[in-house]
Amino acid sequence: MTLPAQQDPHEKTPPRRAFDVEEVRSDFPVLKREVNGSPLIYLDNGASSQKPRQVINRVSDYYRNEHANIHRGVHHLSQRATDAYEEVREATCRFLNASSSREILFTRGTTESINLVACSWGRRFLSEGDEVVISTMEHHSNIVPWQMVCEEKGARLRVIPISRSGELDMEAFAGLLNERTRLVSVVHVSNALGTVNPVKRIIDLAHERGVPVLLDGAQAMPHMQVDVRALDVDFYAFSAHKMLGPTGLGILYGKEALLDSMPPYQGGGEMIERVTFEKTTYNVLPYKFEAGTPNIADTIAFGTALEYYGGFDERELIAHEQDLLAYATERLNRIDGLGIVGTAKDKIGVVSFNLADVHPFDVGTILDQMGIAVRTGHHCTQPLMDFYGIAGTVRASFALYNNRDDVDALVAGVEKAAAILL
Repeated sequence: MTLPAQQDPHEKTPPRRAFDVEEVRSDFPVLKREVNGSPLIYLDNGASSQKPRQVINRVSDYYRNEHANIHRGVHHLSQRATDAYEEVREATCRFLNASSSREILFTRGTTESINLVACSWGRRFLSEGDEVVISTMEHHSNIVPWQMVCEEKGARLRVIPISRSGELDMEAFAGLLNERTRLVSVVHVSNALGTVNPVKRIIDLAHERGVPVLLDGAQAMPHMQVDVRALDVDFYAFSAHKMLGPTGLGILYGKEALLDSMPPYQGGGEMIERVTFEKTTYNVLPYKFEAGTPNIADTIAFGTALEYYGGFDERELIAHEQDLLAYATERLNRIDGLGIVGTAKDKIGVVSFNLADVHPFDVGTILDQMGIAVRTGHHCTQPLMDFYGIAGTVRASFALYNNRDDVDALVAGVEKAAAILL
């Protein structure tokens, strides 16, 4: 899967190759480096994944050979850049099984995608006394925007409780839905726990009352195939950088009728049809929501990341990551004093844990000295940490390029930390 020296970086990754983790690892240059004198063990994929050489080369090739602003030029480079950019929109549409590329908006990330819906949809359709439903396990990016718009409009935020294992209380959720509910916005997969929520059931229950649903898919997209039409979800937000793509790019899927009903999020170039000092009329979808010069290079490179994912059988990727999750859970549970936070039956490759009363930062620092990268802290889920009565956790999160050796290194590192700190 590595590009030969003279291969055209536009060439698509061959479809449906047999999954070989060692071959995959050879595509990621950073995995060959050392940190603090030890081979890098990268287990912070929930925060951001590493990038294969194909994606890195695509960014470089764009700036070397193709760069121009898009949509507004008649010259060759502008037209080529525009075509490449819009091809990624079409590819994303296919990847999500959306009805139309008009339903695919490019943003700066999941955070901006959620803010776009909160500001544009929320300000138009929320009124005093209305309610927005979220859950206890939400990332701050799916809490704060709704708090802000609810405060502005006099609406109320309602919260779905969870069990100690980290699963949504679906009976309580059903009880929260009422004639005042205007939107449900929940995480597809918890970034702090790895819980996969029953989102189809959530959507069906909400739709029975005519309530639209937004899903924060930032942690789901790298680990499963998402079909927005099968889910019948109204909005779906995710980020490129968590699924092998560059930083600074997000995607918001929205049903066309809903997006049509919403006012623009920002004003400027490209989102207009006609501007006079007396009145401005707005562009068609999706451009109505894409003011200004976008992140062209990284969007085009994200298309290469989608091709990379498409080169494998989805079932093989899922089986590989589930094997890592089961292996890591079993081995970590053997360590005296270690407790795993988040034990839902349905999880993706995230293991969050604490060592007795040791602060997660101390464990993370010792692991870093051994070249092991994990995430420590509250993971932008402070209300969730409050629910568990803890300051935070150590989080190891897996990607397709991790292997059992990485898990063995993690376990050895945690055992060393336990010997020092307990």
